[in-house]
Amino acid sequence: MKKVLVLGGGGFIGRNIVEFLVNKGDCEVTAADIIEGSNWSKIANDEITGHRFTPIIADFTDITAFNKLNQSFEEVYMLAAVVGVNRTLKFPQDVIRINTLLTMNTLDWISRNPIKRLLFSSSSETYAGTSDLFNAEIPTAENVPLCIGDVKHPRWTYAMTKMHGESAFIHSAQSYNYECTIVRYQNIIGPEMGFGHAIPHIVERFVKSKSSPFKIYGHDQTRAFCYIDDAVRGTVAAMESDKAAGEIYHIGNQDEISIETLTTYIGELMEYDGEYVTAMTYPGSVERRCPNINKAKLDFGYLPSVEWKKAVSLTTDWYRNFFILGHAPETGGFEPPEAVLAKVPN
Repeated sequence: MKKVLVLGGGGFIGRNIVEFLVNKGDCEVTAADIIEGSNWSKIANDEITGHRFTPIIADFTDITAFNKLNQSFEEVYMLAAVVGVNRTLKFPQDVIRINTLLTMNTLDWISRNPIKRLLFSSSSETYAGTSDLFNAEIPTAENVPLCIGDVKHPRWTYAMTKMHGESAFIHSAQSYNYECTIVRYQNIIGPEMGFGHAIPHIVERFVKSKSSPFKIYGHDQTRAFCYIDDAVRGTVAAMESDKAAGEIYHIGNQDEISIETLTTYIGELMEYDGEYVTAMTYPGSVERRCPNINKAKLDFGYLPSVEWKKAVSLTTDWYRNFFILGHAPETGGFEPPEAVLAKVPN
């Protein structure tokens, strides 16, 4: 059985990839992260899959943490990163430091521990500036030039670390004799996806306040939401495809909808019968985003199967239950754009 490492295997996408790979049954999976994935105990205690799973909790911004990876791996999913708009606006220095160290420490480890294949998780944020500043074609293909907006705006710190990661892994692959594939995730959603995102914020507001009118922040902006199950299947297919070596792929869905459509649909699910009013958006937020996924379709048959309403419904159900039970997010909870704007440097 091949040995697979998932760096960042405790995060939203990572822990779902870990579970998918373990259940496939053709590999032994090591999940490594600074936090334990919420499904790790279930996987480890399963009589059928438990023997194929090894969890490692460590801070991989510390190079010595890689000493805990005491075996060789054929495939490495490099998903470890800090994400979220709130994090970039409040702690931009941490985003730069953590994500850059994770990339450079991983490369240092690979230089001493040969692997066959690495998949790096990037983001649509890498070309967000191109979309807004230069009217890039939408749906947007992988060959779009990458660009950032005003470097003084903290939101771009995440995009810059993802551009750095793409370049670092692609250009180190030949020197270190491994194959590299990049996937740029495009608004992946699902239960327990974290709290620094539009859907958790909208659900939180509906649960905590039924007052009318309900503000729709950035009502005319558009996004294309992709359910986690589709993203996981696409990611694993990219890793395992011979055609994907040395290539970049968009993993997402092409069903582009407005934030107004998203908000009012969640309102239906939450049985809200009041009025709506448009409001400002978050500083630095992209006007339109929708990926062209034709390359992934052609090269390894990627085809999302969960339509956007089902994906949003499944995600909304999890967050509605979370907030109704009186729970509160430790980080990433809703903060109005007006408050966020006041914290952004001029």
